[in-house]
Amino acid sequence: MAELTGNCLIGQSGGPTAVINASVAGAVSEALNHSCIEEIYGCVNGVLGILNEDFIDLAAESQQTIRGLKHTPGAALGTCRYKLKKQQDFDRVLEVFKAHNIRYFFYAGGNDSQDTADKISKLAQQQGYELRVIGIPKTIDNDLPITDHTPGYGSVVKYICTTVKELACDNEAMGQHDLVSILEVMGRSAGWIAAGAALAKRRDHPYDAPHLIYLPEVPFTTEKFVEDVRRVLKREKYCLIVVGEGLVDPDGNYVSTSSAQTDAFGHSQLGGAGDYLKDLVEKHLGIKARSAKLGIPQRAAAHCASKADVDEAFMAGAAAVKAAVSGVTDKMVTLIRAEADHYVCETGLADLSDIANGVKKLPREWVNEDGVSMNHQFVRYATPLIQGESTPPYDHGVPMFARLDKVPVDKVLQPYET
Repeated sequence: MAELTGNCLIGQSGGPTAVINASVAGAVSEALNHSCIEEIYGCVNGVLGILNEDFIDLAAESQQTIRGLKHTPGAALGTCRYKLKKQQDFDRVLEVFKAHNIRYFFYAGGNDSQDTADKISKLAQQQGYELRVIGIPKTIDNDLPITDHTPGYGSVVKYICTTVKELACDNEAMGQHDLVSILEVMGRSAGWIAAGAALAKRRDHPYDAPHLIYLPEVPFTTEKFVEDVRRVLKREKYCLIVVGEGLVDPDGNYVSTSSAQTDAFGHSQLGGAGDYLKDLVEKHLGIKARSAKLGIPQRAAAHCASKADVDEAFMAGAAAVKAAVSGVTDKMVTLIRAEADHYVCETGLADLSDIANGVKKLPREWVNEDGVSMNHQFVRYATPLIQGESTPPYDHGVPMFARLDKVPVDKVLQPYET
């Protein structure tokens, strides 16, 4: 395939993770190696940055700053949850790309973001504009189809396991068979994050916390929950529970939502599963219960990031550029667990259309028959993803995070009304 010369654009979308910036660092570092990529731009706040022609010059950033992204949480380019709906939105995207000779587009995001990338790619083809589009996987939820796992997942599990072990020490000191502690974690449609808390257990101590794990994949009933808690408290001084925010009843309804609102992609705004379980404990068992909701800190905990996760996020960003320069388009980078005696991660590619809007559920066979604990298959799957520490540099006792200079790229088009 003939070499395609032009500029590249890198964007981030959806909820940030502890390692999404490592993917940007990987993409920028690799793009600098290819003469066919003339300029390296970043779009500020995802597709909103494209519509508003709001670009920054990533090649103008120091190499120290780019390296620092590997240890920096959040989304350094800015992100959004804006959904391209109107035809004029898509037309504007192509207009901006043509005005800035964007020939390579790399979009780091989850299910909805890959759908956006797929639609932009298809439109470019329809209009005869040569553009190579590669998605970079990102989501702490670990629910993207086809890829073995997603950058961001290993780090959130490492943080949650750390939190569970710390809470367990506190609860052990305070409990007298009368304390229930509930930790609510993210996971709207799949229980990967909640399941990951199982790694906090020591293999030689099966009764370690968390004692109960409630997943969206396992329908919830009050009767079983009350008996589960009662059983644990007969044996232990306290009961520590981890629950995914997307917990559903046997009819598939969320047990709790924070409001009737939905986001731009139609997803319910969840929150409150932990408080729901707390109320059930106090009502049916007459025992004091505490509920904690980790919320955003779980996806921003770069101080507790997994080195394996950071390295794989960087690798995914670099692989996206390599694929595009070689002539590939309409794909998302996937992470593949290589056939080896020990854990090895490689990259592959999958069609964007096969990723877009799909959800990968936690396999039911990885959950024990009791419905509230994970078996060895899950432990074997998840353990390699949390290995190693990726400690950020510290200054006067607090971590130092990279901050882009964000040198703006000149606008050439008329402003656009979103």
